[in-house]
Amino acid sequence: MPQHLNIALIQSHLHWEAPQENRTMFEEKINTISNEVDVIVLPEMFTSGFTMNPKHLDASEGIKTVEWMQGQAKKKDAAIVGSMVFQEDDKFFNRLWFVQPDGGLSTYDKKHTFTLAGEDKVYTAGVEKVLVDFRGFRIRPLICYDLRFPVWARNAENYDVLIYVANWPKPRIEAWDALLKARAIENMAYTIGVNRVGQDNLGHEYPGHSGVYDTLGNPITYSEKEEIIYTTLDKAHIESTREKLKFLEDRDDFTLK
Repeated sequence: MPQHLNIALIQSHLHWEAPQENRTMFEEKINTISNEVDVIVLPEMFTSGFTMNPKHLDASEGIKTVEWMQGQAKKKDAAIVGSMVFQEDDKFFNRLWFVQPDGGLSTYDKKHTFTLAGEDKVYTAGVEKVLVDFRGFRIRPLICYDLRFPVWARNAENYDVLIYVANWPKPRIEAWDALLKARAIENMAYTIGVNRVGQDNLGHEYPGHSGVYDTLGNPITYSEKEEIIYTTLDKAHIESTREKLKFLEDRDDFTLK
């Protein structure tokens, strides 16, 4: 059973509502990865930026991007993770895809749509969590605003890694930092947050702050600039911490409705 998971976090600006331009840009960045990696994480809505006008994107772009992710995953022998605007019938979703090197797909639709921006009026909210088993690690991927809701992330399944992809703006970035740390501590799981940088076409500024926290909430890596961030997760760290500090055994039982 693998004991380590090598992660690459791509903290990048995004081209506004330009899927092909973003795919080309991220492919160029992925091509520069020479480290041995198992998982490559991209930001939320990485093909468009955080747009509330999904009709500006051709309906075919979702499938094109999934096929592109499958190609990149196979080429790098690594899972590719990120969310995008995805149209299904007459509905739009902020849908995260976890794409494995063999082409296998897992999807998660953002549960907590961001009401402050009107996301709830444009995108259909998800209702189910997803748990991905990959190379010996159990991974729960979530999206941006989900970070503010600890019950949704509660580690009732003994997952190892929590991943958040985001477009989290500068005015509330201190909350991003604090909540990533809190989710790691309360769930005793590695917690990864990948945010974007730059300014979008609506004038919102994004300062990065992508980072990784260990099971005690200690920061492992952190960045505020456009770059690829590398880290390695250690299964022994998870096991030894949970064996020594059995806090998860005292968690409350509950049922979500």
